[in-house]
Amino acid sequence: MLQSSQRPSPRKLNGKDPFEDEARFLKSWLERPLVTGAVTPSGRMLARTMASYVDPRVPGPVIELGPGTGPVTDALVRRGIAQDRLVLVEYNPEFCKLLKRRFPKATIIQGDAYDLGETLRESVAEKAAATVSSLPLFTKPMDVRLQLLKAAQEAMHLNAPFVQFTYAVVPPIPAKSKHYTASPSNRVWLNLPPARVWVYRRHA
Repeated sequence: MLQSSQRPSPRKLNGKDPFEDEARFLKSWLERPLVTGAVTPSGRMLARTMASYVDPRVPGPVIELGPGTGPVTDALVRRGIAQDRLVLVEYNPEFCKLLKRRFPKATIIQGDAYDLGETLRESVAEKAAATVSSLPLFTKPMDVRLQLLKAAQEAMHLNAPFVQFTYAVVPPIPAKSKHYTASPSNRVWLNLPPARVWVYRRHA
């Protein structure tokens, strides 16, 4: 199941025209649909909802997986997360170049989020405060999704949130587990198509 298209707010992101971002996403999706997943960037309300689960007071880096052109990154900064706390893991080299221009103080890693331990090994030396993911998880088998969650939780403080959005009516990672808790947001109806945010936290 591929992520579907969204209609972002016309508000400029760090002085950039969002319609340019739509064009970048569409080009990337046409070239590699299973990697990019989405046709357009996350909408403003969805990005804000995702960022709302990150507490700026909790110490440590904030890891973002699949930031694309940076709408959720921008929402995290507006939430109060300093740029130099952000570790952005992006597979697309063109998006990495764009992120470096828009968020010059953030750590940008061009790498594979699904091999998270190795990808973060030389860049994250302390436990993270949160992981925020826009990866198209439904393009991956369930065992890969579960391994991603496990790797992210091992990189974070106990009870830190792993934040993931989906357009689907079912959670991208099972909600019931003896290893973690999972809770959904309300449906974000102002996003097109409507989306939901799931937050996973590891048990003690």
